[in-house]
Amino acid sequence: MSGVATVTALLAAVLNAAAAGWGGWRWWRVDPDGWSWVLVRAGQAAVIFLAFCAGLAWLMGLRPEDGLFWIYALVPVGTSFFAEQFRVLSAQTVLDARGIEDAQAVGRLPEADQRSVVLQIARRELGVMALAAGVNAFLALRAATEAAGL
Repeated sequence: MSGVATVTALLAAVLNAAAAGWGGWRWWRVDPDGWSWVLVRAGQAAVIFLAFCAGLAWLMGLRPEDGLFWIYALVPVGTSFFAEQFRVLSAQTVLDARGIEDAQAVGRLPEADQRSVVLQIARRELGVMALAAGVNAFLALRAATEAAGL
């Protein structure tokens, strides 16, 4: 089981590192794209699978002595959850900064302003999720090193 946990953690680390790298690059270029979101969601799925494998390991009685594996394997689920909350809040932050009351009011803006608002929201959301993916990549990599001791 330690091999499965290690491979799962490494997969989660690689997918999240890819999401962080690609998403960060697209954020920097102010050009969010669909692949960024595919990588972010794949990284989140890998983190959930890692938590599932950690739960399976615990049920099978495979428990490391120091307990850090559980932290590194389970905290990314919480990180992803809170990142989603911040992602949702980022849209409201952009609207508030521009003095726009709601999403329907964006539809009443001139087309160029609508595109500007949407791009700013998408960029901010991507930045939040890329940062969370980077944190998850680090935590999953630490889980992999701890899983080797299972």
